[in-house]
Amino acid sequence: MATKPLKIFLSYASGDRAQVGKIYSFLHTQGADVWYDQEKLLPGQDWNFEIHKGLDEADVILLCLSKKSVSKEGYVQKEMRLALDMALEMPEGRIFLIPARLEECDLPYKLKSYQWVDLFADNGMDRLIKSLNLRANQVNANPLSVDGKPAPAIKKPAPKKRKSNPKPSGGNIINIHGNVSGSNIVIGDDNQV
Repeated sequence: MATKPLKIFLSYASGDRAQVGKIYSFLHTQGADVWYDQEKLLPGQDWNFEIHKGLDEADVILLCLSKKSVSKEGYVQKEMRLALDMALEMPEGRIFLIPARLEECDLPYKLKSYQWVDLFADNGMDRLIKSLNLRANQVNANPLSVDGKPAPAIKKPAPKKRKSNPKPSGGNIINIHGNVSGSNIVIGDDNQV
């Protein structure tokens, strides 16, 4: 029987701190030992050393991706490379590195071989919990205790506004949506579609 909490390292761009703070709170309340710089780094500590230590001790690394993080230059890119190097040392079939999209964004090329999770989707956190619990089983750690309720989505992008079609002014009007190929439509006074 497992007696240790699953150790999760959160890697993110500083511009995503508010969203990642929600992820931290959720995972922490589910029983995980979450390395989140806002909680783990203390004044006076060597932050570079502590980040490396947190990565080394992690059972799983959650790379929180957004438009900001994938385009930003800086330490988040270094963390991503360190996480990828560590993942290469894992046996095949092990979950260790989880790309987690906070919003619609392109995945960096070097992460495209890893299945990602969309945390803004309705089932995103549930899928993440399943992966984390599989990893907990792999490292003999306690599974996260979700109380039977669906995990909350972290953020939903604002719905895209669709342009409304203008009202027909008369005559035969056919609106076609989607891809149409290899078809002929003939419209006229005496033709039927």
